Amino acid sequence: MVVTSGSEKFLISGACLVILIAGIQAAASLMVPFLMAAFVACICLPPMQWLMARKMPATAAVFIVISGLLLVGALITVFAGASVSSFSQDLPFYQTRLEEQMAQFILWLLGYGITVPDGAVHDLFNLSAAMGMAGAFLSGVGNVLANTFFIVLTVIFIMFEAIALPHKWALLGEHAPSTDAVKQFMESVNKYLVIKTGVSLATGAAVTVWLTILGVDYPILWGLIAMLFNFVPNIGSIIAAVPALLLALVQLGPESVLYVGAGYIVVNLVMGNVVEPRFMGRGVGLSTLIVFVSLVFWGWVLGVVGMLLSVPLTMIVKIALESKDETRWIAVLLGPDIEPEEVKSES
Repeated sequence: MVVTSGSEKFLISGACLVILIAGIQAAASLMVPFLMAAFVACICLPPMQWLMARKMPATAAVFIVISGLLLVGALITVFAGASVSSFSQDLPFYQTRLEEQMAQFILWLLGYGITVPDGAVHDLFNLSAAMGMAGAFLSGVGNVLANTFFIVLTVIFIMFEAIALPHKWALLGEHAPSTDAVKQFMESVNKYLVIKTGVSLATGAAVTVWLTILGVDYPILWGLIAMLFNFVPNIGSIIAAVPALLLALVQLGPESVLYVGAGYIVVNLVMGNVVEPRFMGRGVGLSTLIVFVSLVFWGWVLGVVGMLLSVPLTMIVKIALESKDETRWIAVLLGPDIEPEEVKSES
């Protein structure tokens, strides 16, 4: 029997992790639609279980949930698709307006003896670059949604498998895995994804309403971007606000930028610090550093859509680590910052 030391075990585990990550990255074209399907299925399971708890047959419950999912997806595609198409046509006009405003701003600075390099302001307030980032993100999501049939079919199979899994485990008897641990893990994952999706939808709706009141063009598009980027806490709200702020500057003037920015700040503060902790609990979260690292890591592994799924995937890993005593300390390190007063109260 070969006995391995602690350092050798660490190296072997690290090598296995590298191989696993390389495999996921190589199979990204297959993994991304499957992960999206699993993500959607976790959101659909609670309403399906709610319908089944009211004596509805499993097939009918799955059909109703999938029909609702397709209806919501169709509505989002129709409205957001029209906004993206119209905005792409108007983008050169907005860019020209922004360059004119920047030229006036540079002349104003020159009146006070401040010299600004020609390319500096253009690079700082480049509407095309900001729109390009948002467009690339939406394009990546659109490429995944092009596999709608595969994703919906996989969601249906996952939902039926979730119904049959407890019965299969019952047949295994003592060889079945710990159902309590698996059930607790799945409940935690479902709770996180459902609440996060609900908060994201509310965030997107609030942003859409506020921008509509202010008269900013394409409020549905900016609301959709705010909803998607709300899955990336802290950083996501800043990224989502940049295109809308630049458009407000071009369309309505500098004063409107303050109102748009204030609206984004209020919405994200209320949703992130009041609504979400109220339903999810303060213990469910990630530190700002882990959010940024997960955004870069999953974006590198899975592409643009990996950025959207980065925090949910990392949260699932954190929930899995919390389920075992020997790995709970890692979950604590991944968690949000803890104030000294909280540590004293817990001790």
